[in-house]
Amino acid sequence: MTTAAVSAQAKNAPRSIISTTALIRKYHDQKELSGMQKGELLELYIERIKVLVKTLPYIALVTKPGVTMADLGIPDDGDHKKILDNQAVGTSTFLDTTVEFQRKMMPYSDKGNLIAAILFYENTLKSLHEFNELNEM
Repeated sequence: MTTAAVSAQAKNAPRSIISTTALIRKYHDQKELSGMQKGELLELYIERIKVLVKTLPYIALVTKPGVTMADLGIPDDGDHKKILDNQAVGTSTFLDTTVEFQRKMMPYSDKGNLIAAILFYENTLKSLHEFNELNEM
């Protein structure tokens, strides 16, 4: 199979509305975060921002990675694919700018504020589970 054929197959494969990279590997408590260095905290902070940006705009449609337009009954046609692709590009561009800002500016933040922000973001992500339960009623 040629590279072009593989690329065409990948382009035509159903794409997830929420990126499959929008996952938190581990949640933390305050004690655990307090024992970490600021650099580690910054990476956790950035990871959580990425997941929130890749998830929150879509919760009225879907709350978990891996769900495709076809799964939701959205026509998998050129117009809808284009909109989804444009959204993915816009999200990626926004995150590139945001992560660059975070890496340059957040090292000046207070460690306690970083910890509080990480815990807040994690609680927000955990609340999506509650949202799912309410939605299933």
